[in-house]
Amino acid sequence: MRLLIVNTLPQDHPAALDAIQALRTAADCQVINAYEKNFRPCVGCNACWLKTPGICALRDGFEDVLKAMLECGAAVFLAGTALDFVDYRMKNVIDRLLPLATMYIHIVDGQCRHVPRYQKKYRFGLLYDGAADQAYLNEWFERVMLNFGGSSLGAFPITQAGEVFSCIW
Repeated sequence: MRLLIVNTLPQDHPAALDAIQALRTAADCQVINAYEKNFRPCVGCNACWLKTPGICALRDGFEDVLKAMLECGAAVFLAGTALDFVDYRMKNVIDRLLPLATMYIHIVDGQCRHVPRYQKKYRFGLLYDGAADQAYLNEWFERVMLNFGGSSLGAFPITQAGEVFSCIW
């Protein structure tokens, strides 16, 4: 199974380097260093839903992340924190994953959810560096994954990369 690591921390960040090394024990691993790419924030134009389905209107290289999401068996995000939550870079990456869903809504367990664009069961995990409310991040990440029709591997401090790794397999 292919593991995708989306690193929103600086490429030379010591905790990120340690986490990537711990996760690289997977047979096939791809790392995308999003920090250096400076992906622009979602502008809410809905082109990825209406005008060019599945394709973001912003041409800043993020389509490589979307393609990698479709090819991986699981993805782990490395993120910084701010105000006890993920920082703006991580939130931006999650927002830009919107083309993986459609604008259509269906009811799942009594709640509105986007209809997934692709027949894929996403499995995402989060490793965060800094102070944050782990219980809240776990709940948020579960809800994110519900909207993408997938499952959360959990949210853990970056020093616990082995915990996420054990959830992957």
